[in-house]
Amino acid sequence: MAKQKLVVIGNGMAGARAVEEVLARGGADQFDIVMFGDEVYGNYNRILLSNLLNGSQTADDILINPLDWYTENGIKLHAGERVEALDRAAKVVVSTNGVREQYDKLLIATGSRAFIPPMAGAYASDGKLKAGVFGYRTIDDCAAIVEYAKKSKAVVTIGGGLLGLEAARAMTVLGCQSHVVHLADHLLEMQLDVPAGAMLKKAMEGMGIQVHLKKLTSEVRGKDEVEGLTFKDDTNLDCDMVIVAAGIRPNSEIGVRAGLTVERAIVVDNHMRSVDDPNVYVVGECAQHRGRVYGLVAPLWDQGKVFADHITAKNTSSVYLGSKLATKLKVMGIELASMGATEPSEERDEVIQFTEPKKGTYKKLIVRDGRLVGSILMGDISKAAYLMQAFDRDSPLPEERLSLLFDLGTPSTKITLDEMPADAQVCNCNGVTKGVIGACVAAGKRSTKSVMDATRAGMGCGSCKSMVKEVVEWFCGGDVQEDPSVHYYVPSIPLNKAELIKAVREQGLRSVSSVFKALAGGIEDAPSKPALASLLITLWSNEYIDERGARFINDRVHGNIQKDGTFSVVPEMPGGVCTPAELRRIADAAVKYNVSLVKVTGGQRIDLVGVEKDDLPGIWNDLGMPAGYAWGKSYRTCKACIGTDFCRFGLGDSMGLALKIERRFRGIESPGKLKLATAGCPRNCSEALIKDIGVVAIGDGKWEIYVGGAGGAHVRKGDLLCVVDNEDAALLYAGRFMQYYRENAKYKERTYTFLERLGIERIRTVVIEDSDGIAAELDAAMKRSTDATYDPWKEADAPKTANQFATAIAAGEA
Repeated sequence: MAKQKLVVIGNGMAGARAVEEVLARGGADQFDIVMFGDEVYGNYNRILLSNLLNGSQTADDILINPLDWYTENGIKLHAGERVEALDRAAKVVVSTNGVREQYDKLLIATGSRAFIPPMAGAYASDGKLKAGVFGYRTIDDCAAIVEYAKKSKAVVTIGGGLLGLEAARAMTVLGCQSHVVHLADHLLEMQLDVPAGAMLKKAMEGMGIQVHLKKLTSEVRGKDEVEGLTFKDDTNLDCDMVIVAAGIRPNSEIGVRAGLTVERAIVVDNHMRSVDDPNVYVVGECAQHRGRVYGLVAPLWDQGKVFADHITAKNTSSVYLGSKLATKLKVMGIELASMGATEPSEERDEVIQFTEPKKGTYKKLIVRDGRLVGSILMGDISKAAYLMQAFDRDSPLPEERLSLLFDLGTPSTKITLDEMPADAQVCNCNGVTKGVIGACVAAGKRSTKSVMDATRAGMGCGSCKSMVKEVVEWFCGGDVQEDPSVHYYVPSIPLNKAELIKAVREQGLRSVSSVFKALAGGIEDAPSKPALASLLITLWSNEYIDERGARFINDRVHGNIQKDGTFSVVPEMPGGVCTPAELRRIADAAVKYNVSLVKVTGGQRIDLVGVEKDDLPGIWNDLGMPAGYAWGKSYRTCKACIGTDFCRFGLGDSMGLALKIERRFRGIESPGKLKLATAGCPRNCSEALIKDIGVVAIGDGKWEIYVGGAGGAHVRKGDLLCVVDNEDAALLYAGRFMQYYRENAKYKERTYTFLERLGIERIRTVVIEDSDGIAAELDAAMKRSTDATYDPWKEADAPKTANQFATAIAAGEA
């Protein structure tokens, strides 16, 4: 039987996925497949475009179907060819460059384009967007945005949806002031209600992004390039770059020109066929089914399956009846799950709600007649899989409603996985079901990473990775192969920390760029830079070659950035002790620089909050005090109780020891922040037992040293490392422990997880008993580090770069 020709207009996520479904049903034996794509690339994951902006991935990294895939599957791809004409009578499509292809069956999957709202001044005289105004929809858009951002100071993203928020976050990574302008009264209004949106706004502001709600942009100011925005309420916002992420519009013009029924998009039936032509199918964002146009990926996957079932005749009764919208996603590291309604709409609706703003946790359920009709989870989405299953299947809910939000009686994870149907989607971004993961495991893939690589599960927004891991483990019956990459110090270099340190030392790699060149094939990975910089400073001390772009903004300007773009200034106060003269200088500086808040911190210091970036050198000079290192992953401070000088219970000079500790270890680089305390007696008034290192006087000159304590979101009493006879020994063993931690902990791993991972017995034998014979090396390495430290606030008079303290500069110059 002769093959028919299937022509696909559109090589995006919907079109390429539909072709994959056809191939999976043996379609290669039935059809010669021809595809047209506007872009010169293979199919790629648009969900990951923000990673191109922030530099964490390249264009090749987000490809789903590279160009070789089309050749390997016998598909003729016209890349970079836009179809402009469709002659249904002759069954021919024609591109703008005159490429003609006849078809027997046609699939239109032209997707959508970025919507540019009507704004005066958005376009130049040639009809193109004004210099500095960008749509945000393609790989080329991202490349243009990154290039322009290099010379930009303030960037406004119009649109508070998922893409807009990720773009705004990426602009902070590129060193720009970042603003989000949004028309609605809260962010992500399609997925969140007002309280959840407010919590998300607060989290964004904590990342240094300024959010402007209920703002309608009326004009892009500037003659030849962007100078600012004017809003409908006549307020203004200065900027030199604008990213538009204000929604999408279906690319349905081809349907209009071909005489197909087009309303919001091209109208289709339950088989995803045009209602006008049985040989023309439509899937994705350019299709309108039962009055709805879907922009999420899960409905697109469902549509592709129905199309493939029908066109290959594998299941001619297969129908698409619409999709219940439910999604899990990650916005700037914040996990969200949303399904159905966000607000009750009927009197009989029950609302179950829990909020914990301090931890960024929000949970809301809307229940109608014992069924789940809507849910929002933010921060803690551990119940998402269970709730999404109940929502999708319209299952009756338990009467104990709180059990839907907390582990009070809902089915355990194992029971949930047992009950989860094979066609339940685990990864919404790439449409990977439980059954697909099971088949992959059965085919021999027995590690989470190998399954993810084979199925693309968890390779979208990343919010489902934990669920993918659980499903893989469930199918493996616990016999999961460990993936070696989980031990890599940074993802881009296939070495664990010990191997990386060995390579760095042997090759004398003293800069981050030299590490990438020698060990990563010359490919730089932006998210890996701070971790590598931290490691190199630890290893080389003052021989480290400082490349400013490898450090966070906090480390470049020696202050902690606040949500409004200002910084906090915390001078050193060992043991919480300062002089009246220092207090006067602090007060005078707070007044002179119009400091927004003067706050006594938990570390017994004074925090001056709200200092402009270009005022930092001035306030440091006026204070005349050393830096308190309250901004980085380093030694922070040493708290102390009042000790023996005044306290009638004191057994040791805790304030004196705290001063010695601070003077010796101030500012040393560390995988995670180091908070210390000394206590003059076991009453523990300075909370030494819950610090990274706590030193407690027990009488007769003796001190107990505790390590691995925590008193924040994670609370843990430290483990007793040893008992020493004097302060010098306390300094020695505290320093040796810190150096062992610095050389062996993962980046961002705090001492309490380091302790739990290695065990106090192992650490005690190395640090105290010198079981590995490295004590002298650890002590010497720590001395090199302490000898090399300097007060970074001295850069007030000798800045590292000309623009180090400029209020707004191009990326990488601070």
